[in-house]
Formats: sequence, C-alpha cells, structure tokens
Amino acid sequence: MARQIVVSHLGATTHFDFTKLERSKLYGKRMRLLLDSEGQPCTRASLTSDGAVLVQAGMTAQGYFDAAGCMVPAGDLVGLSPEGEPLPAVDSTLGVEQAAEQVDPTELLDTRIQTLYTLSSEDLDPGLHALLLGGAVLKLPFNYRPDFRTEWAFPVANEEGMFAIVGRPIQRDWCELDQPLLPDIDAEDEDDDDLDFDFF
Repeated sequence: MARQIVVSHLGATTHFDFTKLERSKLYGKRMRLLLDSEGQPCTRASLTSDGAVLVQAGMTAQGYFDAAGCMVPAGDLVGLSPEGEPLPAVDSTLGVEQAAEQVDPTELLDTRIQTLYTLSSEDLDPGLHALLLGGAVLKLPFNYRPDFRTEWAFPVANEEGMFAIVGRPIQRDWCELDQPLLPDIDAEDEDDDDLDFDFF
C-alpha cells in the first residue's frame, strides 16, 4: 500500500493519497533530443575540473568527495547548523498522523514553495473539507523522506480539488551596505523539472 499523508484535525483523521503536480503535466513540454552518429539518444555527462573523471547522471547522488579526494558515501553525511553543530535527523511523516492547525494566510505567503501535490481521500472528514473550501489555511509538518529539517504542508481546496502546498519558511536576511549578501542556498537546491520556456 502506498504511503499516505495522514491529517488529524479537531479529533477527526483523514488519510490522503497524493500525486506530485508538475508544470509539465499542466502545460506540457518539449525537449531537444540530441542523437549520435548512429541515431541513438545522447546522455548528458560532465568532466571533473582535472579532466580525470567523467560524471554521468545519478553518480553524484552516491556520495561526495572531500578536499583530500576521498569519497564520502551519502549515507555518512550529516546536517550541520549555522554554528557547525550536528543536527538531529527528522523522520519521514508519511503514514504518521500529523496534527493540522489553522494559521493566518500570511504564513503560506511567507513560504518558499518547493512542491505541489494533488490530494484524494476515501475517508475525507466533511468538517475538514468544508473548512478548506471556506478558504481556511491549515499547516502541518511534512517530510517526504528523512531529512535534517522539516518542511511544512498547507492543505487547500477549491472547486477543482484538494491540494497540498509544501515548502519552507522564507528567511529574510537584512544586510548593511558594507556587508556582502550571502548566496540563497534554498534557491540553488530547488528541483528543475526541465520546463522549456520556448514552449511559451
């Protein structure tokens, strides 16, 4: 059985099946397909800076290399706080009941959206559904897989269906004129679902 998002609200529990909603499903996409001299599709690869290793898709997910050139398996990596302290691992929330609380809509507006899911349920609580259709914004912890920080899911609904908007709070960092602006790490980590803007 597929894992579900389990939501509890005011004493009632709802189990949601969910499907990731990608831009390509809404708008379609087109891709340029590169072929070799024999008409076979080419695969993307990169050379390391020293030109010694050819890195193909998927290879970097297996681990990382430290400054000495030794490989560190992905399973051995740990999360660190800004102070350099190890962070505790946060388990996946799928299949585990999570309490939803009603929040001010500005919390959703102050969230960097990472993922959007469509929701369906066979045991949908009528009170929860009516609340969402009325425009209420709920919030609950969400982690698709174990991680070192928690994301938040905001269930919403309209006439088209029910959805879960998932993301992390936006951190606003103010800087002085003589202070350099730090890179936006979250923006660099965002998934690229290969939307080709030539489509538009």
